[in-house]
Amino acid sequence: MAQKVLVTGGGGYIGSHCVVELIEAGYHPVVIDDFSNAVQGEGNVPESLRRIEKFMDTKVEFSELNLLDKPGLEKIFKQHSFYAVMHFAGLKAVGESVEQPLRYYRVNLTGTINLLEVMQAHGVHNLVFSSSATVYGDPQKLPIDEQHPAGGCTNPYGKTKFFIEEMIQDQCSAEKDWNAVLLRYFNPIGAHVSGQIGEDPQGTPNNLLPYVAQVAIGRRKHLNVFGNDYNTVDGTGVRDYIHVVDLAKGHIAALRKLKDNDGCKVYNLGTGTGYSVLQMVQAMEKASGREIAYKIAPRRSGDIASCYADPRLAEKELGWKANFGLERMCTYELCFQCLCY
Repeated sequence: MAQKVLVTGGGGYIGSHCVVELIEAGYHPVVIDDFSNAVQGEGNVPESLRRIEKFMDTKVEFSELNLLDKPGLEKIFKQHSFYAVMHFAGLKAVGESVEQPLRYYRVNLTGTINLLEVMQAHGVHNLVFSSSATVYGDPQKLPIDEQHPAGGCTNPYGKTKFFIEEMIQDQCSAEKDWNAVLLRYFNPIGAHVSGQIGEDPQGTPNNLLPYVAQVAIGRRKHLNVFGNDYNTVDGTGVRDYIHVVDLAKGHIAALRKLKDNDGCKVYNLGTGTGYSVLQMVQAMEKASGREIAYKIAPRRSGDIASCYADPRLAEKELGWKANFGLERMCTYELCFQCLCY
């Protein structure tokens, strides 16, 4: 029997790509999602999962559930015997978190506490957590390795990720049979090589690449570049963009790492290379053969100048390394956006 893995937020962008990798690696994913960051398809199932079922010729177990619904979560755990949990569910927009901090604390923190308590009650002690490089705040040095101080977060979204990390680390210290891997990712982009799943946000994209791609295909008139006076190569923000399939494969490597019973481990998932917003625009122009219109806008509250990873620890201990280059990332994103629209 394949080991069952509960995937919270598995209908969303990163979660759905991890569902694909779990199936390919021989696991049995069980998905819960409340459609906060997932498009609803036929039969009250996330469109991403419906497409996965079609192109992988399989069936994915799904239940609509919000982690704030603790009785509903208890019911899921009574129905299944889980080997591990992959936890993606939560609100995730930096700018929105600055405007709605209490909502972010309630949803992300209370939902995770419910999950951890139900895991403990049902003897499920293996966890892979979707964290973020935002826990590092404004970097003191670049590239950022796992020894860089965490907790100096510049926005409520990052603070929720840091607080959840602290909760998980404390739980692993208190309960020696718990094992967790905290994956601090940098900036996921791109779409699956099938062109069937990718970042298809509800409304206006919060992330750069889908927005740029939508400008390229004519869905949007122009890109707003938030700030051009940072201390970077061209004045625009620099980030470490990692392809979502590389990221998903990192989760499988983390899941396998749990077998070592090492308690709580932390890894960066990134490429180690930073690109500016305007460099990303140029890359999309090359991939699409079209000029990308953009306008300079004021800086966003909570943003920082530069952030890119030192990913060597993940390569050493997980045997994982990012493989997708920038050109392929842009090409697959374009393919997905064209299929969507």
